[in-house]
Amino acid sequence: MTLEVYRGDLLSRSREWTGLHDDELRRRAVRAAAEKDAPQLVSLTVAYLAHGGGSGVLTSPRTVEAYALGVRQYTEYAADQAVGVLRPGRHDAQGYVNAMLAAGRQPAGVGLKVAAASCLYRALRWAGACEADPFKDVRVPRDPTSGIVKRPPYSEDELADVIDCADVQARFLLFLTAHAGLRISEALALDWADLDEVARRINVRSGKGRKGRIVAMSSSLGRACRQYRALYAPGGPEHMDGKRTTPAERVFRYASVMTARYHIEKAFRKAGATFRGFHPGRKYAGTRLLRQIKDFGRVAAHLGHASVDTTRKGYAQLAADDLKDDLTGW
Repeated sequence: MTLEVYRGDLLSRSREWTGLHDDELRRRAVRAAAEKDAPQLVSLTVAYLAHGGGSGVLTSPRTVEAYALGVRQYTEYAADQAVGVLRPGRHDAQGYVNAMLAAGRQPAGVGLKVAAASCLYRALRWAGACEADPFKDVRVPRDPTSGIVKRPPYSEDELADVIDCADVQARFLLFLTAHAGLRISEALALDWADLDEVARRINVRSGKGRKGRIVAMSSSLGRACRQYRALYAPGGPEHMDGKRTTPAERVFRYASVMTARYHIEKAFRKAGATFRGFHPGRKYAGTRLLRQIKDFGRVAAHLGHASVDTTRKGYAQLAADDLKDDLTGW
């Protein structure tokens, strides 16, 4: 299976479809669906996201990639199971969901695949190719186990060991995720002007849903930031060492999440720890801060969550005996 790589901006990618006459748009969409042509169906879905999606041309590249993968997987399933894309049977959509669950996929992951397949059908309706909406009434069971239990945060000892083994750049990135609680995409998008070590503030301009926020630095993060700036900021000894692939105003030289992951994984291996992604660092920040201030609302603001429920279910956890001091003397 080949992942559709994000190339260029959404507007330019969508012109393959939006430049067509309505009749030709419909004809090409019908043919792509009838032939189960995955690349063309992905292309059509991307065009719809640019013109009919909630975020339009500002849809994030990661969302585009996730939907591209989901459309490809649904198309492959439809081909293997002889499902008519334009005229699916009454039970075909739920059958797709049940097949993923039976194969061991977690409900949350199945929900993402359903979202991608639903977007494909919105794109087909947008193109006038069909009126089908097979995923409208499908049911994906809820997982009763919270996200923080299934995918727990890094422990204090894990992070301490890795930070001791990390180079200056990897250490700074770890502090940004595990203390400031930044998403990896937010950290890699930082410019030098976004960092204020004196006031210990970070200006996150590219948060999820394009929401900006101001994030406080911990004392350790402030020190790591000063050390990193001394080496890698414009004019620093490591700024133009021939390895930079990002613009000079960008804080990190990592041009992609995959490159950042490669360097962080080296530090984890050196420390004898298992790298489980960047999100367990955010969960560490949420859990540690919640146990300190016991306020889900403030923790949600720190992590950039629109809903406190997101923080409560997947990012922050109080100790089981958190109330013992409050109950003393009852």
